[in-house]
Amino acid sequence: MPRIEEEIESALEIEEPTKYKVLLHNDDYTTIDFVVDILMGVFHKNITEAEAIMMEVHKNGKSVCGIYTYEIAETKVYQVKTLAKSSGFPLLATMEEV
Repeated sequence: MPRIEEEIESALEIEEPTKYKVLLHNDDYTTIDFVVDILMGVFHKNITEAEAIMMEVHKNGKSVCGIYTYEIAETKVYQVKTLAKSSGFPLLATMEEV
C-alpha cells in the first residue's frame, strides 16, 4: 500500500486570557482590621500594601485588590464573600473586566 503523507499547516494563535480586576467596596460595618486580614490572606499583600489598599477603599469607596484571569478572580470574590459572611461582615468584593 502506498504511503500517503499529508502536510497540515496550522497557525495557532495564542491569546492572552481576559483579565479581571477584583474590587473591594467600602461599607459602614466591616472593621479595618478585617479588611487588612482579607487583603493579606486572600490577596497575599504585605502589611504595607494591605493598609494602603484598605485606606483607598475607605476614602474612595472601592479599590482594586488585584488583576487575575476569570477563574482566579471569581475564586477571590467567593473567598471574600465566604470569609466576610462567616465573620458577620457585609464586605463586598466584585470583579470587572479590565
